[in-house]
Amino acid sequence: MNKAQLVEAIADKVGGRQQAADAVDAVLDAIVRAVVAGDRVSVTGFGSFEKVDRPARYARNPQTGERVRVKKTSVPRFRAGQGFKDLVSGSKKLPKNDVAVKKAPKGSLSGGSSSRTTVKAAAKKATAKKATAKKAAVKKTTAAKKTTAKKTTAKKTSPAAKKTTAKKATATATAKKATAKKTAPAKKTTAKKAPARKATARTTTAKKTAARK
Repeated sequence: MNKAQLVEAIADKVGGRQQAADAVDAVLDAIVRAVVAGDRVSVTGFGSFEKVDRPARYARNPQTGERVRVKKTSVPRFRAGQGFKDLVSGSKKLPKNDVAVKKAPKGSLSGGSSSRTTVKAAAKKATAKKATAKKAAVKKTTAAKKTTAKKTTAKKTSPAAKKTTAKKATATATAKKATAKKTAPAKKTTAKKAPARKATARTTTAKKTAARK
């Protein structure tokens, strides 16, 4: 019998195939989570599920016969209850109009069992892991935003520096032009003084000519 056949077998008893599938999934999930967490799940008349730690040991390879070291590991183990064993061995007969596994004693289902507590603890751990992952993602996003902001600031600063350099270059060119303008009038003044020398030379020539006469 596989899982689908198991669901079909109990579908009429729980009100439909979908309800039966949900019930089977819920039961198996609770058992697996409890055993993984190290808790022991015991069902009266059926058996118990538990986690067993196996120490490191040496084993033989069945194909080569070579001795191989096996690491420490944990495995799930199921122990059948006495009622289950009796039914399988034939010492007891299966009831026709009742369930094969005895019902839980009165009051045993009213309080919270250790398996339920373990399942809740496992759920809390999963929630904590998700919260930690979200915090890590937020930190990465914040770091990325800071890096982008730094790059943007650097980009903004570069044009400003270029503008400042351009302003300095313009100021230097203006200063050079002003110096050139100041120097130009001086040259013109010197040029104007030159004709005065020529006039003096003419006067001297005229005096020499008058003296000869």
